[in-house]
Amino acid sequence: MGICDWPEQDRPRERLLRDGPAALSDTELLAIFLRVGVAGKSAVTLAGDTLAHFGSLQRLLHADAGEFGRLHGLGPAKYAQLQAALELARRAVAEQFCREALCSPEAVRHYLRSQFALRTYESFIVLFLDVKNRLINCDEMFRGTLTHTSVYPREVVKAALRRNAAAVILAHNHPSGVAEPSDADLRLTNALTQALSLVDIRVLDHFVVAGSHVHSFAENGQL
Repeated sequence: MGICDWPEQDRPRERLLRDGPAALSDTELLAIFLRVGVAGKSAVTLAGDTLAHFGSLQRLLHADAGEFGRLHGLGPAKYAQLQAALELARRAVAEQFCREALCSPEAVRHYLRSQFALRTYESFIVLFLDVKNRLINCDEMFRGTLTHTSVYPREVVKAALRRNAAAVILAHNHPSGVAEPSDADLRLTNALTQALSLVDIRVLDHFVVAGSHVHSFAENGQL
């Protein structure tokens, strides 16, 4: 039975409009995104099979184009739509923080979780802030295995000067899931802090993000 044959009050789209998105399950939300099913499967059944295949919503959202397209009913167009939706969500969060001061470690944690949520590779980003600690820009400066020699302090300094930043927040992720900083992370933080201090730009903190866990250097006396 297709969704169009369901009672109107039970259809995911109508329920979302009536009760709001929080009232729907992951399967129902994904079904609305998919819009249509395939022969013999409604969009809800296809959504349920898709989530069962990946095992979790997080694994689905982390899937690359090849993994995503292996399932019948999915393909490059759906993958592009999903990535566009996720990027719009990230940018919406960024817009909010551009208007507000990053005045607490918890506010920064929330922002960084959204930025690193779908990155399966190690990434180093810099948050450039104005004199009121409002976000000017958030740039991925480097990616891959991060070491003292692969993250160049001069590039961070040049980027900060171009944006007329008064302060920066450094952040990188640990895809391994362990948020504890390494000795290399500590050395890198020290090198960047010294380089930026020469041009009167403060390093407010350095965060290591590992899934939902976020480690603050400043809170742990490591800055």
